[in-house]
This record gives sequence, C-alpha cells and structure tokens, in this order.
Amino acid sequence: MAFPTYAVSTELDAVNQILSSVGQAPVTTLDQQNPEVSIVLNTLREASKQCQSEGFAFNVERNLVLEPDSTSKEIIYPINALQVDINKGYHHDKYDVVKRGIKLYDRLNHTFKFEENLHVDILYLFDFSDIPAPIQYYITAKAARMCATKMVGDQELYVLLQEQEATTRAAALEYDLNQSDISFFGFNDGQTTYQSYQPFHALKR
Repeated sequence: MAFPTYAVSTELDAVNQILSSVGQAPVTTLDQQNPEVSIVLNTLREASKQCQSEGFAFNVERNLVLEPDSTSKEIIYPINALQVDINKGYHHDKYDVVKRGIKLYDRLNHTFKFEENLHVDILYLFDFSDIPAPIQYYITAKAARMCATKMVGDQELYVLLQEQEATTRAAALEYDLNQSDISFFGFNDGQTTYQSYQPFHALKR
C-alpha cells in the first residue's frame, strides 16, 4: 500500500488526503451533512489542536504585554490562546496566572485584578491554512491515523498510518528546531535563558 503524499494547504486538501488514506472518494466541498466529511473534518480540527498544544516556533510568542482594563483592572484571556504563562525572565515569581472563565486569574495573589501590565508567553491556536506546511503534514497524518480507527478498524492500515505519522512528526520537529534556534542554554530570543537549579525552590514545596 502506498502512503499518501500529504500535499496540503487547506482543510479541504487535508480532508481529501485523509479520505484517500481510509479508502474513500474525495469531495469538492466541506459539506458536514455528509457523515464521513463531518467525522474527518472534526477529527482534523481535533488533531490540529492537539498538535499545536505541543508548542512550536510558529505559534509561541514570548514576552508579550497584556494590559489590564483601566476600570476593572482585569485582563481578558486572549480568544485564540491555548496557554498563557508569565514570562519568568521579566516577572520572576511575582505572579502565577491561569485561565478562569474568560479572564486571567493570579493564583499566587488570589485575584483577578492586576495593577500593572503583564509580560507573558502565549501559545496560540491557528487556523489550519495559517500553519506551516511541515506541521500541516504532521496534523494530517495524525488525523488520518485517528480516522482509520473511527471509520475502518483495519489494524494493518492503522500500523501503516502510524508509521507515516511518526515520519511527518520527525519532519515537523526538525523544521521547528531550525526555526526556533534553541540550545542547551535556552531560547535565542534575548528573553528566555538557561536558569540553573536553585535549592530553595525545592525547599518551598
């Protein structure tokens, strides 16, 4: 059995590659009234969210500034963010923020209110068409393997698609390493650097 090529750029391209992988005919539109298209499209979006949650150079922004509302002093959680974390290089251990509802909450100080701008690192969720090609290939391969389980149940096909997923993941990671310029001593962005072990952190637990 030949592997699909995963030459994708849009959700429709990816859906047709996945349909081809599980032995189904391609489609011309993403009509979710078609049960097979609905399953594949939803699986593709699920796989995209899972893969982007790993964090790649293209969807991570460091040391961005979020401003609290001038009246409420609260900060709305960015709508397309998968994760928001305090930039340790700027704030050190002053805050510990998490998502609570639609707002940022400071677990360290037990409040939604912030008296200053926050410097944060954000992990974004992008639409499929805005993702670099090597990551698209990985997402499509992952979704194809997931769809094979849901739609076909062929163990041999599952193994073949699992191998293809591993190959595209390796290519995605290689692309990401080339883009991110990281090293043992931290990120080469002037903001995040290597921090050695500090015993008092363990003693605080």
